[in-house]
This record gives sequence, C-alpha cells and structure tokens, in this order.
Amino acid sequence: MSLPVGCRSAVEVPELTARMARASNPGGTTAMWVRDRLRGLWRDEDFADCYSRNGRPGLSPAQLATVSVLQFLLGLSDREAAEAVRCRIDFKYALGLELDDPGFHHSVLGDFRDRLLRAGRADRLLDVALARLKDAGLVRERTAQRTDSTHVLAAVRDLTRLELVTEAVRAALEELARTADHALDGLVDEHWGRRYGRPVRLGKNPTRPKTRINTAGTDARHLLEHLSHHHPGLLDGPQVQALRQVLMQNYHVDSTGRLRWREDDEGSGLPPSANRIVSPYDPTARYARRGQVTRWQGFLAHVTETCSGDSPNVITDVATMPATSPDAEVPPGVHTRRTAERYGGARMGLSARRTRGAAFLILPPKDPSPRSGPVSRHQRHDPQQSRSLSPDGRRAAKRSEHRPKAGTLVHSSPYWRARPA
Repeated sequence: MSLPVGCRSAVEVPELTARMARASNPGGTTAMWVRDRLRGLWRDEDFADCYSRNGRPGLSPAQLATVSVLQFLLGLSDREAAEAVRCRIDFKYALGLELDDPGFHHSVLGDFRDRLLRAGRADRLLDVALARLKDAGLVRERTAQRTDSTHVLAAVRDLTRLELVTEAVRAALEELARTADHALDGLVDEHWGRRYGRPVRLGKNPTRPKTRINTAGTDARHLLEHLSHHHPGLLDGPQVQALRQVLMQNYHVDSTGRLRWREDDEGSGLPPSANRIVSPYDPTARYARRGQVTRWQGFLAHVTETCSGDSPNVITDVATMPATSPDAEVPPGVHTRRTAERYGGARMGLSARRTRGAAFLILPPKDPSPRSGPVSRHQRHDPQQSRSLSPDGRRAAKRSEHRPKAGTLVHSSPYWRARPA
C-alpha cells in the first residue's frame, strides 16, 4: 500500500455529519471533543515513511491513529473500534467522514500498529502529538509529571522448566528446518519427531519426569554439538542461541561429564530471575512478582504523565523495561529524554540543575489512583477465558498458573505463533 493522496484528516467535517452529530449529542462526546479541541494530532504526511510510494493507496493513517487514540480512551477492542467507525455518528464526526462511509475491517488496526512498531516510528509520532498538544495548551513547560509502572505480559505460554527445555529444542529444530533443513540429516529420526513434532504439554506432574529431563537435556546437547562440529555457522540463529542459554541455565555438567538438572539447594543452582529465560520465543521476557499476589512473565511499562490538576493528564513518555528492574532507575532517564528530545529542549518539571528526576513521583505498588497506569480493556487479562490478549485482540496461548490480576498490559512477541495442540 502507498500513502493516501491528500490529507483526509485535515478536511472539514461534512455538513450533514456535523449537523447530525450536534443534534444527537448536544453536549458532545469524547470523540467530538478530540475533533473540536485538537483538530487532529497527526496528518497523513507524518506517516510518509510507513508507506511505500507505489501501490494501491491505503486508508488514511492519520485517521487510523485517531481511531487508535479513541480506542484507548474508551477501552474498545479492535472489533468494537471498527464497529464504532461504521455505526457511531460521533466517530464519523471525529474522522471527518460522510454518514454513509462503510469504515474498514478491524484487522486494519493491527496492521497499522505493526507498521508503527518498526524503526521507532511510534516514538517519533509521540513527539509530533506532544508538540501539537503543547500548541493547544494541554501541555506546558515546567509542568509536574508523575511516573508509574504497570506489568506487561509477554504473549507466551507459562512453561514449567521441563516444558521450557523441551520447547527450546523444538523451536531450534523448527528454525533449522526452515532455514537449513540439510543440517538435520543424520540427526532427527522418528523418536525426535514424536518428542518435538508438536508444542509440548506436560503440566506440573508429567509421567516419568526424570526420564524426560535426561532425554530433553541429552537431545539439546546432542543438537548443539552436531551443529558445532558440522554446521558452526548455524549456531548464531536466535532459537539456537536461546536453546544454548536454556541448556546452561537448567543443567550443569558434573565431574564425570554428565548433564545434571540444576536444583535451588545445590551449589550450582538456578540463575536469578533477572537472567533466567522463561520462553525460547521471547528471550527478553522475565519472571517477576510484587507482593504475594501479582506474578507475571514479561516486562514493566513505565508511563509518565502530566498531573498539574488544572488540565487533562497527558502521557508524555512510555518506557519498557525488564520485569525485574527497580522503579527508582527510571525517572532520571525519563527526565533526560524529556529535556533532550521533547519540545525543542524545553524543560518539563524541575530544572535539571537542581534535582534531576525530583519532578517525578513514584507511586507505591498498591496505589488505587485511577492515574496509576492507564490500561485499555482490550489489553487486559481475561480471567474468564484464562488467556492473555495481545494488543491487537488476538489470543495468545493459555496460561496455566500465576495469572496476574486484571488490568495488565500485554506485549505481543514477534516469535510466538499460537498452534493447535
């Protein structure tokens, strides 16, 4: 797709759409307020690097960005947001559409977010939006801000250690089968096919656990040695590297050269959570917990917002950190980014020469304030289905234990592919 010709987001609202919206909503709605007050946070030209110059013109990216904002403000899923564009008059008013505009398919929103994830485009668009919010008077220099974190779920299954090792072997084999299937000649046989031909489902109490532990460790070691001797160039693959780390973190070699399962009560115990891989499909995800209830595998999202009290709160920075990182490390970096990147160097909060980071307030983990981490409904954990929902509404694999409470963001891993059992 190529960038649409013209800037649809900058056109005036059709007269009939404006008249119907005002008649049916005299007091206005959130969508109408966004249109009247902001006149569009983005223009199609701001997304020029997201689309090619050739091909069939696509939908207006500025309109899709506006829908994404309204989707977050109103807590709508992709399907609900697309239906609102098709059926709600105030959405048509906000987007400047005719009343008979058919809208778009809900999958377009997921594709649009995928484009924004490439090459840091989302950060640049946040800069553009904040600059226009500043022009609208909603963000001011030297405004107090607050930073708080919310846990982000990695879109991967909750694996036991045995399942992790077995799945790491399967992921490495799949990678080799896609990129260099000749490397598996003389290695994979019928028994390997039965063990690694499908996603592993063992649970907490598998049958013959010691046998499975020894078999998975031996197969992993055999695969890595085979590649090292015959195909050393294939050791740099992401899944092969993940397998190597998983093997080292869960096994050790004893004095006789045999693989042994690591135990917490031994001298060669498990690595700390900050270094331990929890899934071969997302090696950066980590296990963490807060208190005795909240436990998750994934990341921490640190959200910074203005809190002046006389104007709406505006998110000015979002930083994703490892799940085990302490909150106190984030505010100085946020202050530095705000000073160097936003608003042409304008200082937000206290002067950097005084107390760097002092303008940011770190809330306690159990703070009940509604501003302690804005989360949209379509990004929340679904306790009824016991599954994690990715930002585009797709369901990730079923989680078996330690399900976090409702209200947690979800991170969609590019490596995960949900597959039938």
